[in-house]
Amino acid sequence: MLSRLPRRTAARPVLACLAALATAATVLVGIAPAASAADGAAQGPAYSVPRSDLRAAFSCTSALRGADRQPVLLVHGTAFTADTNFDWNYERALPRFLDRVTCTVDLPQDAMLDVADNAEYVTFAIRRMHRRSGRLVDVVGYSQGGMLPRWSLKYWPDTRDRVDDVIGIDPSNHGTLDSQIICLPLTGCPPAFWQQASFSDFITALNDGPETFRGIDYTVVYTVTDQVVAPNLPPAASSELAGPARRVSNIAVQELCPVHVAEHLSMGTTDPIGYAVVVDALRNRGPADGARVLARRPLLCARDVMPGVRRADLPANIARTTEQVATAVAEAPRVADEPRLPRYAR
Repeated sequence: MLSRLPRRTAARPVLACLAALATAATVLVGIAPAASAADGAAQGPAYSVPRSDLRAAFSCTSALRGADRQPVLLVHGTAFTADTNFDWNYERALPRFLDRVTCTVDLPQDAMLDVADNAEYVTFAIRRMHRRSGRLVDVVGYSQGGMLPRWSLKYWPDTRDRVDDVIGIDPSNHGTLDSQIICLPLTGCPPAFWQQASFSDFITALNDGPETFRGIDYTVVYTVTDQVVAPNLPPAASSELAGPARRVSNIAVQELCPVHVAEHLSMGTTDPIGYAVVVDALRNRGPADGARVLARRPLLCARDVMPGVRRADLPANIARTTEQVATAVAEAPRVADEPRLPRYAR
């Protein structure tokens, strides 16, 4: 994607002159201009997570200042860490093949706690990446991490002027029936499981109103055989987003490669078709285009893993990732009900 200056920042000449005169007047009389309520609303709610925690969770593969291209924020999925999700695939491939600086956030306790809190980490990262690089940010998220940026964009409106692309890999945009079935008050569930149930208060609030925002390109790539985000079958796949075709692209990997077998874990770590769609969205204006992906990669359906994945390390990394997910689920706290929505979302 070509970089450009933040949108919606240019004021009309008359209004700009009036604002300058007002500022000058306050300086002359020695009074500092006060922040208006509208300014605060445009920024969104204050962080509830300590800034020290937000800073500690944020890291990048290289310096953002002086970046030649738009940096990419990678947001990991439920039960993952940033490393187990990305350090052996996307964090290797995007800097090497696209010359992109990649950054990550490590969500608390493997993204098993309150999803609304997790969105604050994403919001903080978007703001910091934009400020340090001077460029718009592309966000690539997997599973919960593919849905989280939408919460940030909805409730922290200033992020909309800092983001160019939102790319979700098997995102839980409309929740999953899996959580709806397994989360019961008697047995309990991790908070993030409750909130990603198809009919949760969180998912209802997320999708109340427009699912996308003008000026941002959205790409969703998913597998119809997803066993975690379910059901993920068109025409009402959970991962898909509603929006204008010029700005929103929903692509099942089986549309490109009909006999391709992919499940939830492989989609976020090794899947070559999912990766090709992500790269197409990053390289071109607008969302990804499935026909363009196949035209540029005629042998794509013959690949078994994405670029950047070392075959020699593949068994160890799959074992590491599988163990991470199992441990995170086993050690996560159980609660009897969905966490209450934050005040700003009620």
